[in-house]
Amino acid sequence: MKTKRDFPLALVSKKAEASIRRGHPWVYYDEITDTFGEIENGCIADVVSAKGTYLGSGLWSEKSKIRVRLLSSNANDRFDAAFFTRRLRYAIDCRHSIMGDDFAACRLVFGEADGLPGLTVDRFGDVCVTQVLSYGMDKRRDLLYGALHEILAGYGVTLRGIFERNDVALRELEGLAQYKGWYRPETVANPDTTTRITENGVQYAVDFENGQKTGFFLDQKYNRLAVARMARGRRVLDCFTHTGSFALNAAMGGAAHVTAVDVSQTAIDMARENAVRNGLVGQMDFLCADVFDLLPELAARGDKPYDFIILDPPAFTKSRKTVHSAERGYREINYRAMKLLPRGGYLATCSCSHFMRHDLFERMLRDAAGDAGVQLRQLEVRQQCCDHPVLWNVPETDYLKFYIFQII
Repeated sequence: MKTKRDFPLALVSKKAEASIRRGHPWVYYDEITDTFGEIENGCIADVVSAKGTYLGSGLWSEKSKIRVRLLSSNANDRFDAAFFTRRLRYAIDCRHSIMGDDFAACRLVFGEADGLPGLTVDRFGDVCVTQVLSYGMDKRRDLLYGALHEILAGYGVTLRGIFERNDVALRELEGLAQYKGWYRPETVANPDTTTRITENGVQYAVDFENGQKTGFFLDQKYNRLAVARMARGRRVLDCFTHTGSFALNAAMGGAAHVTAVDVSQTAIDMARENAVRNGLVGQMDFLCADVFDLLPELAARGDKPYDFIILDPPAFTKSRKTVHSAERGYREINYRAMKLLPRGGYLATCSCSHFMRHDLFERMLRDAAGDAGVQLRQLEVRQQCCDHPVLWNVPETDYLKFYIFQII
């Protein structure tokens, strides 16, 4: 069995066919019923139904549970350099259009949502930080990175270099090695792995070699701005502060005082440095503590020291198997925060795990409010920033839940 392009074929189950027709771009290993032709790791394979109907073409990964990541359902696509350059250009053109001045620090490529599965590209001024999580995309790094330089140059951006943050365990599931470092380091005149960005008027130092993910969480950009608008005159507790981004936005927004808390002393040190950088030290203090211990300790004192609490925890679950235990963690910190806040106080709370679906998160919030004996007045519901677009047929791209409530 062949297609007119003579690509290897992957026959899939009816379940996979139905999923593909609904627009989901993944085919799992146990959904492949047969293959034809010479199939190499990272190659382009045509996906067909049991009856031989063409369904799409994608990147083959022989070691991953996700065996095929679909690129297109157009049988006429060639999947050459022009194809991948075009996809990359679409993604970057979109960010340039929607981000305005924030184009200087934003996510340029968000994997499947941009038709480039397994590829993440974040821009921090004159540096792009990349992460590649699929074998087929990794094989095309030279092409993609060359196109990245060229496309950004068209917008007047000269990149100092591309830094690869491929130090994640998911790469091993693809048969790829973990590492981090400059791409083609011999071409990078200034190898310093820190840079400066400005977001919402707040200046940050970004350590893109050692910071979490690609060095800075860009997805909460406008959620931080929403917090800043509501923080004026309030006493704010920012839990899981990391580099202090929510805390700094609250202080910049005119909060009476902000306490930034994180279990990591390194994170606290970075948050304090950012406060110094922005001239906000007088409005802020910093505490290295476990939020799960701190919230009940504050409640036990009997007073209400804060009237605005922000909960921005790391993902408590990275698989469906641990959703229920994660829900208990979310419920605990939200319950404690609701108990600690006075009537009329504000709570900003979120989850960055796509496994913690919107309905589960909202049910948890209702239960926590019931346990705390309060009612929630919803003021805002938000998601990730628009440079992390949600592809409706791919639930995995819809991951960030963000709510602001008033306690009544």
